[in-house]
Amino acid sequence: MEWKKLISAKRFGMEEFHEERQENRSEFQRDYDRLVFSAPFRRLQNKTQVFPLPGSVFVHNRLTHSLEVSCVGRSLGNDSAKAIISKNPQLSDTFLPEIGSIVSAACLAHDLGNPPFGHSGEKAISTYFSEGPGIRLKELLKPEEWEDLIHFEGNANAFRLLTHQFEGRRKGGFAMTYSTLASIIKYPYSSRLAGNKPKFGFFVSEQDDFQLIANELGMHQLQASPLKYARYPLVYLVESADDICYQMMDLEDAHKLKILSTEETIGLLMAYFDDERQNHLMRTFKIVKDRNEQIAYLRSSVIGLLIKECTNVFVENEKAILNGEFNSTLIKEIAQRPACAYKDCSKLSFERIYRSRDVLDIELAGFRVITTLLDLMTNAVMEPEKAYSKLLINRVSEQYNIKAPALIDRVQAVLDYISGMTDVFALDLYRKINGNSLPAV
Repeated sequence: MEWKKLISAKRFGMEEFHEERQENRSEFQRDYDRLVFSAPFRRLQNKTQVFPLPGSVFVHNRLTHSLEVSCVGRSLGNDSAKAIISKNPQLSDTFLPEIGSIVSAACLAHDLGNPPFGHSGEKAISTYFSEGPGIRLKELLKPEEWEDLIHFEGNANAFRLLTHQFEGRRKGGFAMTYSTLASIIKYPYSSRLAGNKPKFGFFVSEQDDFQLIANELGMHQLQASPLKYARYPLVYLVESADDICYQMMDLEDAHKLKILSTEETIGLLMAYFDDERQNHLMRTFKIVKDRNEQIAYLRSSVIGLLIKECTNVFVENEKAILNGEFNSTLIKEIAQRPACAYKDCSKLSFERIYRSRDVLDIELAGFRVITTLLDLMTNAVMEPEKAYSKLLINRVSEQYNIKAPALIDRVQAVLDYISGMTDVFALDLYRKINGNSLPAV
């Protein structure tokens, strides 16, 4: 792959209006602005990141997480661009200096397709079809359509949200640049290659769109059927920004919620640094007495270290990444000391944070809410002539093609509707449908 071709300001759905011009450099910043002002991005403020919402102690939601990931992604992109240009000065006249803007925009969008209640929402959707009542659809759909449902993935759903032309909306969805769209696809292959994991990059309905973008940017096609490409290079930076932020910010949230003690948290964060750096941190550390501020200082120091480490890995492996031969993540290839510290944080996070009772409670509740709504809406689109089905269908926004002729299109419209809900909206609708919360009369 070649940098000159990989970075394109062409907008999806607006190709006929595209023309090369110098001010194209600002097109990637427009992607960022377009996302910030969008309704799906605003709804992230009421979607669970890890801990239940709302709570007495403010913790991260999907919105604050996405903003933080975007900041880290911008730094990763800018630092990588500078390092690559220093080795290849001829690239300074290309759009390579803009990769910080591209990565930051892609980071804003990376969670847009996630349903309510965090990863339990994804699991609830996929298992509804693979283990629950939705299994009856298997014989009614094509094999590749069925694979999309039983492997439902927020990443693929984000690509659909950004590119699909919903009813009454403009062609091209958000009309993002090709480069920003390619940067959010962590798994550039069909669901038929997902295996036992819910990881793939695009639904059948958007496969042609992804292929158009990939071919325009010169991405390596590894196989045609099922479709698979080598990763777009900037995906590694978006992924690293996410890896850095969720690990660090989940620790800080766990400390605020007293799941982790101050001493434990300090020990985990200090482990990233050698003795000399630890001594320097401790001198600065003692200036501030507030415990939360101390943790925030250490957390920011670790983020800075990880940005530097991941940038080094990206630049050192630039050739392998461009050749589609880099088969790891940047965070897994950092130096030994921070890699061991990151591994320890990951292990503790799984044992003490992600399996904590509060987190499990919200996952259980979310699983029930999503499964119930999905079952009712799926039944409605399969039997739309029934009186109750008509009531449910009439409640859905007109932007979703809930009355499409093809069954798979109707089911996808249901998934579009439910995955776009906030936690609060989904819970409120669940209560109303079950008669637990009635409108005032």
